[in-house]
Amino acid sequence: MGLSLAMIVGLAIIAGSCKEESKIDVTRDINPKKIPSMTTHNISTLISDSGITQYKIVAPVWYVYDEVDTPHWSFPQGLYLQKYDRSFKVIATVAADSAYFYTVQKLWKLEGNVEMTKEPKELFLSPRVFWDQRRQRLYSDTFIHIENATHVLEGSGFESNERLTDYRILHPTGIFPVNRDNLRHD
Repeated sequence: MGLSLAMIVGLAIIAGSCKEESKIDVTRDINPKKIPSMTTHNISTLISDSGITQYKIVAPVWYVYDEVDTPHWSFPQGLYLQKYDRSFKVIATVAADSAYFYTVQKLWKLEGNVEMTKEPKELFLSPRVFWDQRRQRLYSDTFIHIENATHVLEGSGFESNERLTDYRILHPTGIFPVNRDNLRHD
């Protein structure tokens, strides 16, 4: 009986080893145009130009898509950006729920609760803003809310230089004077 058990085990091993191996090609279903070439989590990086720090970018996740028809970066979980002057003082900030940077076009698309601030105390709110770095322009085709020292401005459509010093609302719906000295702060 011991011999027959050994023969059965031996035959099972031989039968199992004679089977043709099935190989799974996991790469056949991978489309390089749909997978980021780089993924970075919890980023905080400084960007400089000619040795001078210009920006700080903070984001939970950053995807880089280089192998696509339109190469771009994606910040699907939000983006926070600070702009510095030559003395490394923050002169502007940008926050958005998500952002995309089209690398060839040098075009940023900021979406969802976009909030931009500019010193000395200007606030810009919109659901979508584009920043064309080549033309050095900011623009939006959606609602815009602007608060400055003397007015609250609202409307649809917006154009500005990238420093937010020369801007206009394309279709204004309201201009409200503000006397900040009379505002109560409880």
